[in-house]
Amino acid sequence: MSTRPRITFDEKGFCNACRWAEKKKTLDWGRRQEQLSNLLDKHRSKSGGFDCMVPVSGGKDGSYVAYNLKHKYGMNPIALTITPPLALDIGNDNLKAFIDSGYNHISVNPAYESMRVLNKHGFIEMGFPYYGWLISTQAAVVRMASNLNVSLIFYGEDGEVEYGGSNENDSKAIYDTSYMKEIYLEGGFEKVLNASNLTESDLYFFRFPDDQVLANNPIDITHWSYFENWDPYRNYLVAKKECGLKEAEQNNSGTFTNFSQNDQALYALHTYMMYLKLGFGRANQDACIEIRRGAMDREQAINLVNLYDGHFPEEFIETYLNYYQMSLQEFNEIIDSWANEDLFEKTDGYWRPKFVIK
Repeated sequence: MSTRPRITFDEKGFCNACRWAEKKKTLDWGRRQEQLSNLLDKHRSKSGGFDCMVPVSGGKDGSYVAYNLKHKYGMNPIALTITPPLALDIGNDNLKAFIDSGYNHISVNPAYESMRVLNKHGFIEMGFPYYGWLISTQAAVVRMASNLNVSLIFYGEDGEVEYGGSNENDSKAIYDTSYMKEIYLEGGFEKVLNASNLTESDLYFFRFPDDQVLANNPIDITHWSYFENWDPYRNYLVAKKECGLKEAEQNNSGTFTNFSQNDQALYALHTYMMYLKLGFGRANQDACIEIRRGAMDREQAINLVNLYDGHFPEEFIETYLNYYQMSLQEFNEIIDSWANEDLFEKTDGYWRPKFVIK
């Protein structure tokens, strides 16, 4: 959708996600594999310590990255999970299965109330229901790597390059915390932290290490997708076979898939808010990925998007109200404040699209 932040289109009407999908077919992946080998050798521990850190949830992507680092490249990764708010049973089971498949692992559990307050302010100020958790998946990961003297962090895919945002890093392997704040935290990092009125000790896992600390002990932060053609479905198959991943018994809320983003209840609200703000939801997001990897044609995708996209997660409403400590009226007022009235109109209590995908 043209409403996606930082998206661009060429003279043929191709978005940068589709341009990147075409570019990947001719990219010199061998050269990038050499870059990967050099990066791993640079950070490979000579004392048997941890070579790198991989943020994981127990889902397909972090599991795939950790598996390759350990078994294909002989690295000694430390896996790290920022425990999500409103965790789902299937997510907990998948994380346990991943750990049991043979990985050293740390769980970071920011104070419940600090996480709750930041998520609530993120919902209000940014229209981002788990913004506090998102902050910690960036800041706390870097902080823990610094504390453990691990100087290499592997995230999964660069969502900006893969899914149609900024392409500034499509030829750049390493990025820094300023990119995290600007792109992944959408420029609202300080705004939400300041609005929370939490103490600095409360915010320990939501603040990045001081710039001077990182200058003295630099950390290379990168995405696995830079070095290898990213394929979420392949990742799922490997994680299922090698790390015990199980998919949900039914389709996930708002989409036709059942093997991705199964760790927390707030993701369903996140994708609904994405739909109201930008006009595309979880099914649209998944369908675009399937088209670009050649597993679905556009006609199939349109049918699935029209069937599933924009689902309002009523099944979790009581959970959300209890978590945010809000009334239903307050909750609905926040949702309404973020609805894009150029794209939607409210009828019978629900936001309906003015547009048609065809």
